[in-house]
Amino acid sequence: MDFLWLFLLYMTFLLLCVSGFCFLRGRSSSSLDAVFHTVEQAFSFVLPTCLQRYIDSCFHTRSVAFVVLHLILDALVFAEYTWEVLDYSLELEMNWMLVFLPYTLISVNLYLFYKCCAVDPGTVTKQNEALCTQVYEYDDVIFHRGSKCPTCHLLKPARSKHCGVCGSCVQRFDHHCVWVNNCIGAMNIRYFLLYLLSLTLTAVSLAVVITGFLLQVVLLSHMMTAAYVDSEGHEEIAGIVFIIQHLFLTFPRIVFTLGFLVILILLLGGYTCFLWYLSITNQTTNEWYKARRWQSSTPGSPKGYSRGILTNMREIFQPHTRYRKQR
Repeated sequence: MDFLWLFLLYMTFLLLCVSGFCFLRGRSSSSLDAVFHTVEQAFSFVLPTCLQRYIDSCFHTRSVAFVVLHLILDALVFAEYTWEVLDYSLELEMNWMLVFLPYTLISVNLYLFYKCCAVDPGTVTKQNEALCTQVYEYDDVIFHRGSKCPTCHLLKPARSKHCGVCGSCVQRFDHHCVWVNNCIGAMNIRYFLLYLLSLTLTAVSLAVVITGFLLQVVLLSHMMTAAYVDSEGHEEIAGIVFIIQHLFLTFPRIVFTLGFLVILILLLGGYTCFLWYLSITNQTTNEWYKARRWQSSTPGSPKGYSRGILTNMREIFQPHTRYRKQR
């Protein structure tokens, strides 16, 4: 039971950390910055200076560290799935289409992951500056007409933002994603949305197959009707806790992988739904955050850019059409 409780505490601690992060992020950036500064100071007494600099560079400059980490995590999960779950599932005569579905989904996901990394997010340059400033109207609340980027020295189009990591202004800027080592903007937001959706479905399909396999093991071994002798010599009927503990001891890596997938589904699924909601309402993460700050200081809300669900989604999945119309 010690390992089971340790695993449950690990999942609870991870969820609390992420929930606390989201709570602080929603309240104010200064609160979050203060927390990060405190954490950095704490780690400065433990980590070597060279490692501190490398970690700092991963968040403040373009780096492939998180891209590589993403691929390593994919490889580890699918290596465990292929090594143990695949053969067992086929032996238990589970539906072969369901068993091989994760491989199809991860192939699609890796293609979309590559597109997120490689496609230009919509960088504003001297050549397309005039065109970009005509795509969206200025609301004179969040985005002001005639303002220039102090770094690029270019006119700032409405809905754009200068990314300090990439060193350029991005049209319809959403956020900078360290996992794809690229900004998410007008030209690659569609790939990012599909990437998140495919990654969530991949995790769900893996979790479903693993859960089905473990249930098959429980049913075929008749664990639900089994009995055991406790430390005091009394015969006890095997309950859910005993079955889970037995599965941990028999298939530790498989159960740990399932726990990781459950956490991933909860966190990634929530973020995916949030980003799709912003897309349907024609908001960006940057605009959503700025609108919350505006509402907290001034009554009312800034003018939005929503033109109906179909038009909003067409703007995302056919961005070139909107640019051509302005020529």
